[in-house]
Amino acid sequence: MTRTRIFIGALVAALAISSHAKAAGDAAKGEKVFRKCAACHSLEAGKIKVGPPLDDLFGRKSGSIEGFRYSKAMKSAGIVWTPDTLDRYLAAPREVVPGNRMPFPGLSKERDRADLIAFLLKTLAAR
Repeated sequence: MTRTRIFIGALVAALAISSHAKAAGDAAKGEKVFRKCAACHSLEAGKIKVGPPLDDLFGRKSGSIEGFRYSKAMKSAGIVWTPDTLDRYLAAPREVVPGNRMPFPGLSKERDRADLIAFLLKTLAAR
């Protein structure tokens, strides 16, 4: 079992028992939301596009993919990607990490973010 699968399993369990957990997203709808991300991000290990690959996202520190040229802001942000940190980042990337290079303005709808995160959790856990 890969580190990603173990981490995602632990995250899913923690979210399921947390009384503060947000309503679970719909992975099928999240796949459609991911189309906005897919132009720049790959789910394949090592496949660098305009943005870094997302294959091992959860549990990874921001700015840490070898071979990708991150902004100084992202390298020094100190974020460890979890569903909660990703949700906050996707809501307002430029506010969460001022000076990052991602031109995407964010996903303002909480439902879209929840669906996207559900898709990523499901997809990345299956690898």
